[in-house]
Amino acid sequence: MVDGAGDRSPGARTAPPTGDAPATLGTALRPALRPQDLPRDPTERAALLAQVVEQQSLLLRREDEVHRVLVRIVLAGGSVRDLCQAVAGFFGGAALVTTTDGRVLSIAGDESEVERVSALDCFDRTGRLVVEDEPVGARAPGTPGSTRAFVRIVAGSADHGLLGAFSPERPLTPADVHLLERAATVAALAITKEQAVAAVEGKYRAEFLRDALAGRAGEGADAVAHAASLGWDIARPMVVVVAETDENDEETTRSPDEVRSLQERFVRAWVQAVRARDPSVPVAGFSQEVVALLPTGPEPGTDALLRTVGDIAKVVRGDGGGGRRTFSTGVSRTVSSVAELPAAYDEALTAVHVGRQMHGESALAHFDGLGIYRLLALVPDGADLRRFVEESLGELATDDSPENADLRRTLSVLIDTNLNVAETARRLFFHYNTLRYRVAKLERMLGPFTSDPQLRLTLALALRIHEMRGL
Repeated sequence: MVDGAGDRSPGARTAPPTGDAPATLGTALRPALRPQDLPRDPTERAALLAQVVEQQSLLLRREDEVHRVLVRIVLAGGSVRDLCQAVAGFFGGAALVTTTDGRVLSIAGDESEVERVSALDCFDRTGRLVVEDEPVGARAPGTPGSTRAFVRIVAGSADHGLLGAFSPERPLTPADVHLLERAATVAALAITKEQAVAAVEGKYRAEFLRDALAGRAGEGADAVAHAASLGWDIARPMVVVVAETDENDEETTRSPDEVRSLQERFVRAWVQAVRARDPSVPVAGFSQEVVALLPTGPEPGTDALLRTVGDIAKVVRGDGGGGRRTFSTGVSRTVSSVAELPAAYDEALTAVHVGRQMHGESALAHFDGLGIYRLLALVPDGADLRRFVEESLGELATDDSPENADLRRTLSVLIDTNLNVAETARRLFFHYNTLRYRVAKLERMLGPFTSDPQLRLTLALALRIHEMRGL
């Protein structure tokens, strides 16, 4: 994770070195000269060309000095945020670094400038830079957004995101963009360094979290102390949240490198979204999933928890951002000790898998909301469940005709209303006599379910299994 990820506040900044640091890049450059623009008088022409050469020389010296200042920051151990602060100073406004899909990793500048930039329409409601609408490189003079510019941060074949500069009023020129590209090469070095450090730290954190979920984290007090040394708080009521990609990586046609890149991106998005709410929340990525130990908060209840987790999931998904894969999310019951984490982890996994069967991809489910589906999910063989449905519902188990689905719907509402024909007719917008005819037809197909409670229970279970997906 990049240092300062998700930090959009301007406080506690490290200024670039003073002394030989270049001043704000506020001087407009002379437009490129065309042959027809040159004066005819040889003396005037020589003077103008000398001025252009001097201007270009000044520009090159300024770019080299900016490059040296930024490299000095990195070599001194400065972070990406420090680089943003320096770049913001060069342009007299604000600067930021984002991921490839626009998630802000760091933003810096004067407080008023950061506030102004953050309110621009180039950011969506989640604070993500809408990279789909923002061109990279120089913009045509006079076009909307000409006071901002973005360049790619590339190291070898790896695309680390975007470096952006925002000027308060002055349109940014191609020369400014070229200087920003020089800054991006240094930013790539800083990001690569920080990602290497974060990878090592993330490995230790993930190993500890995996041990805790498997019941191997040691005694409660020791586990709490070790988590605290990692910056995590597990000495409070919490739930286990599991987010799992809907795509099966074992059956995908993607290359291993692409799968690995997508999973790393998925993990980074979750880590950033969770830490933006509470940096002390344990969160780590495994093979196809991300696990977080989310505190229950002051507002108790399943609905409040699902709203919180749903809000985080929305931030992770973003608005049309970057081609991420869909994922489903499961939430466990609340636990209050480290010893309860393994059982809660199993509950969250069950909620993910059964929730996906109940609602399809991008499902969000709480373990307590699974109901009878929890028991059905314990049946290891989907073929047994399918056979039970076919034997119980007969021809209604298939969609060979539109009437089958319509009759299943009628049967389901009848059972849900405890065979209240009038209420069922009202819900389905049927005439009472029409529904009586349908009930008689269903009994001819399925048996006397209106008078046989055991048959009614069998049909109710078969209908629930029929609703499950992926069997």
